[in-house]
Amino acid sequence: MKKTFPALLLSSATLLVAACNNSAATKNAADGASADSIYPAVEKNKANTEYKPAFEGQTRIAGVKTTTPYESKVVTDKLKSPWGIAVLPDNRLLITEKEGDLRIVSADGTLSEAIGGLPKVDAQGQGGLLGITLDPDFATNRMVYFVFSEPAAGGNHTAVGKGRLADDEKSIEAAKVIYQALPTYDGKLHYGGRIIFDKAGNLLVSTGERSDLETRPQSQDLKSALGKIVRITKDGKPAEGNPFASDANARPEVYSYGHRNVQGLALHPETGDLWETEFGPRGGDELNRVEAGKNYGWPIITYGLEYSGKEIGNPPIQQQEGLEQPVYYWDPVLSPSGLMFYTADAIPEWKNSLFIGGLSSTHIARIVIKDNKVVGEERLLDREGQRFRDVAQGKDGEIFAITDAGRLYSIHKK
Repeated sequence: MKKTFPALLLSSATLLVAACNNSAATKNAADGASADSIYPAVEKNKANTEYKPAFEGQTRIAGVKTTTPYESKVVTDKLKSPWGIAVLPDNRLLITEKEGDLRIVSADGTLSEAIGGLPKVDAQGQGGLLGITLDPDFATNRMVYFVFSEPAAGGNHTAVGKGRLADDEKSIEAAKVIYQALPTYDGKLHYGGRIIFDKAGNLLVSTGERSDLETRPQSQDLKSALGKIVRITKDGKPAEGNPFASDANARPEVYSYGHRNVQGLALHPETGDLWETEFGPRGGDELNRVEAGKNYGWPIITYGLEYSGKEIGNPPIQQQEGLEQPVYYWDPVLSPSGLMFYTADAIPEWKNSLFIGGLSSTHIARIVIKDNKVVGEERLLDREGQRFRDVAQGKDGEIFAITDAGRLYSIHKK
């Protein structure tokens, strides 16, 4: 199956939009995305709340539309609940499947048999085999790092494992767990699960706060690994230079805290800054630029509600001194999962744009950033009706995207 997207034809989801916050938002988008056409904000649905943003352009920014002709195709629809993508040196894809399998997908859509040697996962609810990344020296050492929900006495927890992809690609050799995000909890939600390398060769890993009212406060507890981004070495030890390394009342691996459920991590290709996307509750999904040691506020501040519609906090607040504001938020939600910056030259106007897999929103969001502010938003593949779980850039400048229904898309210049 092949879908084409004419350069100047907007989908109904883009044309029928709510007005943007004000004319300044459109001007900002024009200033930051000169290669794009500028349109009203892409979100047309009523927000869940009447909360006011902290600054202009923090939500419902002006829309943009790619002018370079591009197309997409379904490479395969045979995956089973894929969750994470790592691009191998030859442009084949190493893809995790939630139930605990790891497979290689070739350019023609051929799937390998399940790769053996992985630890047992607890695949209940949102758990399973999650994010994956390759060692920067993979070409010589073939090391792979992955995140999964590890069963344990009393429940489960987010864990990081590593092992060597065998030469015959049939197993992960000497797989072992190098890090556990404790405490263990008997639940099945909010594991975080993304993993990337930073510029210094350390691992950045996201954890969730496990969703329940009793575990939420641990996002603010520096003695807990829940609701955090942690920074560890390849052996799972706290990385040198972490912000709380000398704090006896904090876990030394913590890099940032006050997170709800981060499922997107990416480094800006020019600045090296860490960006993340995380789920809000009912409304209030966030895009954050993460700085070491900072507190991102959950559950003290939020732009969302409980799923029941009840307000969060008494009284509910969205801003507080000492707590970081999101660069951008969505209400209604995007349900943001995998995250990547586009660095190729194939489609120049996409350079340095963020691409975010949207789950309940069933599209890929392209976010245009200028001076650390969002200046434009576009929806891709919004007619496919798919929950987009992860995105990754291929060696030839294409974007690969996987969906909960088992599809792998390739998006590329026509």
